Amino acid sequence: MKKQILTTFFASIAMAGTMAQTGSVPRLVVGISIDQFRSDYLNAFMPLYGEGGFKLLLENGQVYSNVQYQHVPLDRASAIASIVTGTVPYNHGIIAEEWMSRTELHTNYCVDDRNFKGVETNDGSSPKNLLVSTIGDELKVATKGKALVYSVAPYREAAVLAAGHTADWAMWIDSQNGKWAGTTYYGQTPSWFRYLDGNAVADKISTLTWKPTNDVVGSYNYYLLTAQKPFSHHFTADSRFRVFKTSGLVNEEVTRAARSCLENGNAGMDDVTDFLSVCYYAGNFHPDNVVSTTTELQDTYIRLDAELSTLLKKIDQLVGLDKTLIYVTSTGYDEVDNSEELSQYRIPTGDFNINRCATLLNMYLCAMYGNGQYVESYYRNQFYLNHKFLEQKQLKLAEVLEHCEDFLFQFSGVRDVFTSHRITQGAWTPGISAIRNGFNPKCSGDIIVQVSPGWNIVDEDRNTKRMQRDSFFEFPLIFFGYTIKPEKVATPVTVDCIAPTVAHHIRIRAPNACSSAPLF
Repeated sequence: MKKQILTTFFASIAMAGTMAQTGSVPRLVVGISIDQFRSDYLNAFMPLYGEGGFKLLLENGQVYSNVQYQHVPLDRASAIASIVTGTVPYNHGIIAEEWMSRTELHTNYCVDDRNFKGVETNDGSSPKNLLVSTIGDELKVATKGKALVYSVAPYREAAVLAAGHTADWAMWIDSQNGKWAGTTYYGQTPSWFRYLDGNAVADKISTLTWKPTNDVVGSYNYYLLTAQKPFSHHFTADSRFRVFKTSGLVNEEVTRAARSCLENGNAGMDDVTDFLSVCYYAGNFHPDNVVSTTTELQDTYIRLDAELSTLLKKIDQLVGLDKTLIYVTSTGYDEVDNSEELSQYRIPTGDFNINRCATLLNMYLCAMYGNGQYVESYYRNQFYLNHKFLEQKQLKLAEVLEHCEDFLFQFSGVRDVFTSHRITQGAWTPGISAIRNGFNPKCSGDIIVQVSPGWNIVDEDRNTKRMQRDSFFEFPLIFFGYTIKPEKVATPVTVDCIAPTVAHHIRIRAPNACSSAPLF
C-alpha cells in the first residue's frame, strides 16, 4: 500500500512546476487534529507502526518538530479554535470547554445554543461563541458558498469549532446515546449522514471488547515499568459511551465518518477546493474503575496509525494525494492523572480549595468595605466579582482587585495571581503573555490564581480536582500531500501559522483575526 501511495505522491512533486504555472490549487484540504498527541509516544512506538500511516507522513511530509501554542491554559476546545482561526482565545473567545456565565451564574459550555436543535442528540449547538472567522469560513466566502466544508470528531466542541460558522455539516458521537449527532445550525441534515447510524456505536456497544491489537502490545516496555498484562475492556455502565470515546476504538468510528464525507458528501470531487476537518483521540483511557492504562495508550497509538493509513488510502483513491493538502497536529495538552499521590515520594504537593478560598476572600472584602456578596462566583482557578454590587457601593474595580491580589498571595501553594486589570493594562512580561492570550474579558474571571506545580486545585462543591503541571509538551506539525516536499524543520513555530499557511496555498484570505505569516 505504501508503494502505491508514494507513487502518487512523488508524481505530484514532478508536476509541481506545471501546477504553479497553471494556477492550480488543491481540490481538498484535510486538517487532522489529534487530541493529546505527543511526540515522545509517537517516536517511542515507531517499531509497532505499519508503513502507510505515521511513517509515511514523517518520511514524506514537511515536519516541524518544535511547535507551541501561545496561550494557557490549554484544552481541546481552545486548541481546536486556535488552529482553525490562526489566533488566540483573547481574540477568538474560546477560553476553554466551559466557563462561568456572569449573567446566569452557571457553567457555560462553549458550543451550547438553545436556539438550535440537536440531530440525534438533546444538545443544541452552534459556534456563536467563536468570535472570528475560520479557514472553512473564508473558503466559503472566497468560493461564494460553492466549497464544501465538513467536520468530524468524537467530541461536540471539536466538531463544531473546527466546522466554523458556515460549514455544510459537523458531526460527533453523542455521549448519551452513542449515535453520530449534529445540529440544525448547519441547515438540512445531509441524506448520507443517516448512513452512519446504520451501524452506530449505540447498536454494537454491548458486544464491543477492547483488546490489544497484537501480542506485541504490552510487552513493548517504554514506561520503565514491568510488562503489562493484556487488557480486556467492555463498555456496559451508564457512562459507556463517554468511556468509549477515550478508548483506542473510537478512532475507527471517526475514520468511518470521514470516509462517508469523502464517498457520499462529494468532498474533493470538483475543481473547487473543499475542506474536511478530522479530529482523532490519542489521550489516556478514562474508565471508571481503572487507574493504570499505559498498555492501553500503546494500543491507541497503534490503532491510530492504522486509521491514518486507511484515511490516506481513501483520500488517494477518491481525490488523489497529489490534489490534497493535509496538515496533522496536536491539541498540545495532556490530561494529568489526578490519582498521583506525590506526597508518598516526598514531592512537594498540597490542595488549594477554591470554594473555601472564595468564602474567605468574600469575608475579607466584607471586613474592608462592609457586608455584601463581593465574590459572585468561582470556577476552576478563577474568581468572578459582582460588578453591579461594586458599582452600587461606588468602589473602583482596580482598587478592589489590588486588595484581592494581596490577600490571595497569602494562601499556601499560590504561585501567582493575575487580575483582569493586570492582564489587560499591566506591563508586558514573557510570563504574562501566555496568560493574556488565554484571557477573554467577556468570559474569563476577574482573578486567575496560579498554584505551584504539583499542587491541586480542589472544588469540593463540584467534586473536582486538578493538578498543576507545567511540563513542556512536545508535538509535531506535519504538512503532507499537494506539492509538499520532504523536509525536517527544527525552527520553533506556533500553531497560529497553520491557518495562514493553508490559506496561502488555496489562495484565499487568512481568517480575519489571523496576523501570522504563512510558514511556506
